[in-house]
Amino acid sequence: MKLKGEEQESADSNEGSKGKMTLLLALVALISAFGSSFQYGYNVSVINSPAPYMQDFYNQTYFNRSGVPMDSGFQTLLWSLTVSMYPLGGFFGSLMVWPLVNNCGRKGTLLLNNLFSIAAAILMGTSELAKTFEVIILSRVIIGIYAGLASNVVPMFLGEMSPKNLRGAIGVVPQLFITLGILVAQILGLNSILGNAKGWPVLLGLTGIPSLIQLLILPFFPESPRYLLIQKGNEEQARQALQKLRGWGDVDDEIEEMRQEDQSEKEEGHFSVLSLCTFRGLRWQLISIVVMMMGQQLSGVNAVFYYADRIFQSAGVDSNNVQYVTVSIGAINVVMTLVAVFIVESLGRRILLLAGFGLCCLSCAVLTLALNLQTTVSWMSYLSIVCVIVYIIGHAIGASPIPFVMITEMFLQSSRPAAFMVGGSVHWLCNFTVGLVFLYMEAGLGPYSFLIFCAICLATIVYVFFIVPETKNKTFMEINRIMAKRNKVEIQEDKEEFKDFHAVPGRQAKKKEISSSKL
Repeated sequence: MKLKGEEQESADSNEGSKGKMTLLLALVALISAFGSSFQYGYNVSVINSPAPYMQDFYNQTYFNRSGVPMDSGFQTLLWSLTVSMYPLGGFFGSLMVWPLVNNCGRKGTLLLNNLFSIAAAILMGTSELAKTFEVIILSRVIIGIYAGLASNVVPMFLGEMSPKNLRGAIGVVPQLFITLGILVAQILGLNSILGNAKGWPVLLGLTGIPSLIQLLILPFFPESPRYLLIQKGNEEQARQALQKLRGWGDVDDEIEEMRQEDQSEKEEGHFSVLSLCTFRGLRWQLISIVVMMMGQQLSGVNAVFYYADRIFQSAGVDSNNVQYVTVSIGAINVVMTLVAVFIVESLGRRILLLAGFGLCCLSCAVLTLALNLQTTVSWMSYLSIVCVIVYIIGHAIGASPIPFVMITEMFLQSSRPAAFMVGGSVHWLCNFTVGLVFLYMEAGLGPYSFLIFCAICLATIVYVFFIVPETKNKTFMEINRIMAKRNKVEIQEDKEEFKDFHAVPGRQAKKKEISSSKL
């Protein structure tokens, strides 16, 4: 899967033992995704099933304190806060990415981050004993901060460790664990397991366990070699980390590539968010990640999950069985994300983005029709079930996993933390907005609200088609050159240096072109 003959000699090391998946690399991916990304998914859906029991607890606690029952408007407000504090916390977590990954390293940030999760788990698990619902709302902010950091740092950490021909597949692993987290929370939240009056504090508190496991195991794994060499200037540690990750000793070409990148980065310094937003050489990369993140969140995935129960009820599924149907949708989500792990390297990122948003766009359009006609045409309710499934498949193969992979690939070491901070903030703000606005949209527009999602998907497809390049199996420098043309900036390449392995050369020409990711 090599690109050009000129890369051949470096490819052996650069792809790490011809890009093979070593046991250590697989373990790093699994531990960091299970310990961090898994909990992002788990906490997205964990409060859906036990919601009525938790609301009873809010009510009862209020009544015990004040002697009067809680006003229904106040209860709705408290519950809205419980739900929406999570994405708001995620936004705050995203803002912490840049300072933390630069100062503590990628692995260090993940380890530090576990403290947020364990604290929130203890608070949520003991909230019923302590008879306080305020603590649950506070904990949702804390676990949101955790998820905001995790959703950005894990793809960055894994992307910097992966050989180029596995970068996409490994980059989808965090998303796979997010969907697994959603599924596990749905299964444990069944009424017969923990989704009941007794079990919900345990259900909320379980989120600390993956963190504890990660806290115990991750210290034994290497830090990102790029961080060690380029940001810490420690070549020996970087070399050792690379040798462990690649499973063999000859990593000279990869070290050389990093060293040259390091040279040019010294002239540039690190990008803050402000300098990233104003730097012309990164303009299209920045617009691209903002558009992809907005498309990902505003394409209505939360709304489809929200509507799913009602869609299935109207199709004649017994209301007691709807929870099992929700679990089956979660399972489809996991299976299709797993498929994405295996096809992202053969089909490429662009195809998956276009196909994913295309399926979402189509299913939103047909769903609008089906929901409007289901009272008059009996088989329309079955069509709406098909639409939900097609939508989930589309989102799982393209819209959910690929944007995070693209942030890693379109930016270089100096600008990547700031890029993740921007992308992550957009991701969580849009998530928060949909959560707040959708109930009002649904009240005002009913099924027609899906037409808005359809239009957003269509706009994203058009943008991706015309602007976003294919990054499959390219070095970060090659992606850089493609984007440099689009940004209309030149990469001034020193020819000697260029012969010496795609030299992450040209950023000598003032911050000329920092536009892509390096391995």
